[in-house]
Amino acid sequence: MGGSVMSESYENNIDAGMSSLAITNTSPCHNVPVQAPIISSYNDQIRPLLDTVDRLRNLNVMKEGIQLPTIVVVGDQSSGKSSVLESLAGISLPTKEGNICTRVPLVMRLQRSSNPEPEILLKYGDKCDRTDEEHITEDICTESEAIAGAGKGVSDTPIELYVRRQGVPDLTMVDLPGITRNPVNGQPEDIYEQVSAMIKKYIEPQESIILNVLAATGDFSIYESIRMTLAVLTKADVQPQGLLEKVTADNVNIGLGYVCVRNRLGDETTQEAREKEALLFKTDPWLSKIDKDIVGIPVLAKRLVEIQATMITRCLPGIVTKIDEKLDKSSLELNNLPAVITCEREAWMTFTVIIRSVESLLKLLIIQGDFSQCPDEPNMHCSARLADMLIKFSDDLQAQPQVGMIEFLMDEIKVLEECKCIGLPNFMPRSAFLSILSQRVDAIHARPVEFMREIWDYIEVVFSSVINKYSENFPRIQPSMQGACRRLISKIREQSVARVIEMMKMEKMTEYTCNPEYTTVRTQRIAAQANFVNAVGLNQASFALAGFGTVPITHLRKYPARLLHQAFDMKMSITAYWPIVVRRIVDSVALHLQFTLRNLVTLRNLVNSQFQKEIVGELGGGDVEKMLGECLFPWRARGRS
Repeated sequence: MGGSVMSESYENNIDAGMSSLAITNTSPCHNVPVQAPIISSYNDQIRPLLDTVDRLRNLNVMKEGIQLPTIVVVGDQSSGKSSVLESLAGISLPTKEGNICTRVPLVMRLQRSSNPEPEILLKYGDKCDRTDEEHITEDICTESEAIAGAGKGVSDTPIELYVRRQGVPDLTMVDLPGITRNPVNGQPEDIYEQVSAMIKKYIEPQESIILNVLAATGDFSIYESIRMTLAVLTKADVQPQGLLEKVTADNVNIGLGYVCVRNRLGDETTQEAREKEALLFKTDPWLSKIDKDIVGIPVLAKRLVEIQATMITRCLPGIVTKIDEKLDKSSLELNNLPAVITCEREAWMTFTVIIRSVESLLKLLIIQGDFSQCPDEPNMHCSARLADMLIKFSDDLQAQPQVGMIEFLMDEIKVLEECKCIGLPNFMPRSAFLSILSQRVDAIHARPVEFMREIWDYIEVVFSSVINKYSENFPRIQPSMQGACRRLISKIREQSVARVIEMMKMEKMTEYTCNPEYTTVRTQRIAAQANFVNAVGLNQASFALAGFGTVPITHLRKYPARLLHQAFDMKMSITAYWPIVVRRIVDSVALHLQFTLRNLVTLRNLVNSQFQKEIVGELGGGDVEKMLGECLFPWRARGRS
């Protein structure tokens, strides 16, 4: 069929101002030169934009998470997606059973080349093989089986098809597996969910240009991808009656509208297919009524290029911004790399700088409460977190259940009866007081030890994070520094625990305070002693006592007044003394913690003593120059050896 059959109105669908970049594509069956419709729509205004995107793609910016405009072909199974892709590319690819690839994504990259001979490459993972138009279908099927298996399942792993030839525009198009609602024999039960998830992945980027391919014979309202973007209606010649009503109806929102096409059939060349398409839409009694602005592959190509140009124009400023941000970040990381280490002196200087940097940041975090270097990391705000932990520790101690509150004064009476001695009456034995005090201390002794371990576990996390920050460029020395940190913190942790245990022992062994609060509270509480003992003697059931509420006293009637006076005195003394003990424990723990931390992160102790000695010990006296130098410049170390 000659070119004369193409209608004038059909030809006019291609803008007269667009430059026609010549691409000759010879069909292996008919040796007929053809011109890709996409090239007919390729003009001087759009080409610079596409060239820009191509240069960015060649720079692998997509590997940095920067998306570029890409044509994505989606639709139901057997809707003609691959044929549309073939027609748009102008590449005569023999199909097998009507499909190029339906089980895995086929990423087709058209690239211009100065070589007059076409070059077709098929890439999968690290594997890249040459092929040709005669064998491309067979090779794609082979790779699909290698990826998705010999059955009828699908895979999200793509195959890349590179087509390099003279005059080809730089475009990337993706053909995805068709949507299958009901699994056929051999397909997995969740085939629909797999394909849907795959399609969503590819169309999610705002930069994607989506071609939604629909069979003209179907009911448009049932297509799930109908709202994605530009709808391409294939197989217009199969059921032309009623197609006009479908594309002009308003009951389905298809976004950018419809374009009706007729794909190549059988052994037709691409040129023959386009000529028959033009004749079909000109002469068919039903199809000829459709507006010529929405029919034919050339129209689709023109629309696609216009959409793509708009998308590129809209996206480029954002892409440039993202690239600038990536460059700034990379430049900062590059500038933060340490200088070349060329001798042992420089190695030790670098080693010392690392330790001093660790010490400096720890001072800011732990001592000065300066979090400017990690404002968004609350766990590193040490002084605040330590204060929180100390407040909780204090609250926990004060909230410990008091001993002997079930039966008022009974613990004191039992202790007094076992501590009786020959002496003046009404004098409280010191041994009895210490016995009650010891019970109170034993009830809380585990919490201070537990708290001290929690504190140093947290400090170890902070130390580890700071060490990682300054030693990340030295992976061989980093484990040694971390190991030294763990050992050092472990030693201090055990020393602190021993200190707390000693502190608790002192509280049990002796009683003392110069705090006037003790005398004041005891005097206030002991004033009710006589009335309390009288109430017991008068057989009252209970007694209202300040600080204790109403307490039952019927169980005390069998005890002599002398013993009740002593027990009451001991209760009030312990009651006045115990808050002082708890505060003293909290204060002592806080002072010990502050003192130990300040000593730990001072330059004298950290660099010249504890930490550096631990690290050198971890290295076993090894070659610091080698440990630091090989981390950054392994080729230099190999050269010296």
